[in-house]
Amino acid sequence: MSSLALSSLKLPPVLLLSPPPPAKLLHLSSFSSFLLNNTGIPRATSRELFSVVKVSTKPISTMATDKEIVGSVKEQLAKLFEESLRAAFPDVEGVQPMIAICNDPRHGDYQCNNAMSLWNKIKGQGTQFRGPQPVGKAIIDNLPASEMIERCSTAGPGFINVVLKKQWIAKSIERMLIDGIETWAPKLPVERTVVDFSSPNIAKEMHVGHLRSTIIGDTLARMLEFSNVEVLRRNHVGDWGTQFGMLIEYLFDKIPNWEAASAQAIGDLQAFYKASKQRFDNDPDFKERAQKAVVSLQGGEEKYRKAWTQICEISREEFQRVYERLGVHLEEKGESFYNPYIPKALDLLNNKGLIQESEGARVIFIEGKKIPLIVVKRDGGFNYASTDLTALWYRLNEEKADWMIYVTDVGQREHFEMVFAAAKLAGWLPQNENDFPKASHVGFGLVLGDDGKRFRTRSTEVVKLVDLLDEAKSRCKLALEERGKATEWTAEELEQTAEAVGYGAVKYADLKNNRLTNYTFNFDQMLSDKGNTAVYLLYAHARICSIIRKSGRDIEELKKVGGIVLAHPDERALGLHLLQFAEIVEEACINLLPNLLCEYLYKLSEDFTKFYTNCQVVGSAEETSRLMLCEATAVVMRKCFHLLGITPVYKI
Repeated sequence: MSSLALSSLKLPPVLLLSPPPPAKLLHLSSFSSFLLNNTGIPRATSRELFSVVKVSTKPISTMATDKEIVGSVKEQLAKLFEESLRAAFPDVEGVQPMIAICNDPRHGDYQCNNAMSLWNKIKGQGTQFRGPQPVGKAIIDNLPASEMIERCSTAGPGFINVVLKKQWIAKSIERMLIDGIETWAPKLPVERTVVDFSSPNIAKEMHVGHLRSTIIGDTLARMLEFSNVEVLRRNHVGDWGTQFGMLIEYLFDKIPNWEAASAQAIGDLQAFYKASKQRFDNDPDFKERAQKAVVSLQGGEEKYRKAWTQICEISREEFQRVYERLGVHLEEKGESFYNPYIPKALDLLNNKGLIQESEGARVIFIEGKKIPLIVVKRDGGFNYASTDLTALWYRLNEEKADWMIYVTDVGQREHFEMVFAAAKLAGWLPQNENDFPKASHVGFGLVLGDDGKRFRTRSTEVVKLVDLLDEAKSRCKLALEERGKATEWTAEELEQTAEAVGYGAVKYADLKNNRLTNYTFNFDQMLSDKGNTAVYLLYAHARICSIIRKSGRDIEELKKVGGIVLAHPDERALGLHLLQFAEIVEEACINLLPNLLCEYLYKLSEDFTKFYTNCQVVGSAEETSRLMLCEATAVVMRKCFHLLGITPVYKI
């Protein structure tokens, strides 16, 4: 095992500002209690079944205070330009302000890009304007008075460049330091979201393939929660199906007193699954018994339900250990939860005339797809499509979700495209992709090894997730011990530091990539203290905290009496980037791309380095202002770490 190349990096003994609550996985799909308490499809509530409902643009507030959420800079500028557009062009309807960050900071901070499209609408209609530039000037002339904007100018074919006032940027940062980073939360046009992620299969170990779904899904949930959206974190585990017949029969054969047996008696569940599968494939008598066991289980026979529950609980405990390491919270509603709802859901689809007979199966034909969506197999059994359609119905009508997000590998894209298409045909989802409620598939690529192939062990087995996390932690711990930290820190501090850095490095190495692409898993790269890595970013945050401590100043007092002055260009550049945090989170949420937040965080660390290199902090005449700018940077970095599920470090 190679050591971690962190010779120049001193990691902190103190990790948590306030320890996060322990990860929880709520089991909501106890099949036995479900059969007792649910006899049919639930009643429709105030929302009509399968109607297309537009959500309110007012977000749910989950904040404990009444502090105002001011929205992003883009949003605030959009309000000003909306007024200007109405005043300058009252006869042109449906014009929405088009605000973007300026590509070249030499020209401005933001752009309004409406002039060209407006000119295309009004030219040839007897307008007084003679091109997009005069249109742009009219927009500028009609802007309401604002403390935000220092100046505007037109360039090229009517682009309006906007420069923000330094004083306004500074005051916005000061207010955030006093009122909290939550005031910078984005405002999203959605109230309740289901994020379906992780979703391992019972009796199978979580492997590296589950890593991406778990990490990406958790980050999306965190970003949405920060944006004051109610998020239902759903773990759609594979806890139902024909494989449970062979598992139950194998349990009966291997452990006659299975009801009193512990998890240790069953042993490694993955090995248990493989052995039962081998027996199923090679023993015709066992196969027949296993198939009958499925019928008994689905029929609700008590003995089989108890065995099924025992196997599920053992698996669930193993999953939970991984979730606790990753700091991930999930609520489980597995395949079994939706099973009793399937017949009624299929009846609703059939009543719409969507289900047809085809080669002994019942299917839904989707335009543009070569093969139909099979909802009932030839043997009369249900499959993934019938379960997923039913789960979609349940989330729309019982959980009242406005947005359903499914985080799986890209290989399942077509399956979900067909499920969503069927839901649109049934009228469960609107035809317009931009209308709510809506469903989105968040696909992701493969985790590859250095050989460019799917990441596996030398024995060609899929890498177990728990082994991967152990390896990351042990490498960090070894590097710390080689630098003498075992004698400087307590054993607990050493363990916590190795865990925070190791797990954080694994998460960030995944999240910084566009999720649609494959990425190569390489410990040496992800645990490097140079470049765009979690280790580098954690180091940058710890350095900021060290600067504040060395000043000897009470940062809380400075927030109350001090002020920020952005006189130096690097101070202003850092301040502007801090202010763009809200719109980056908003963009990452809307496009379901966590890598956008990673790019923002890395750029923030670079902007801070440039500021610190060129602007003396401690001992300077501007010490108070610059310490507050340091604190604001640390606050935003910590929130980024939280959204990415990474534990920050505070001491170098």
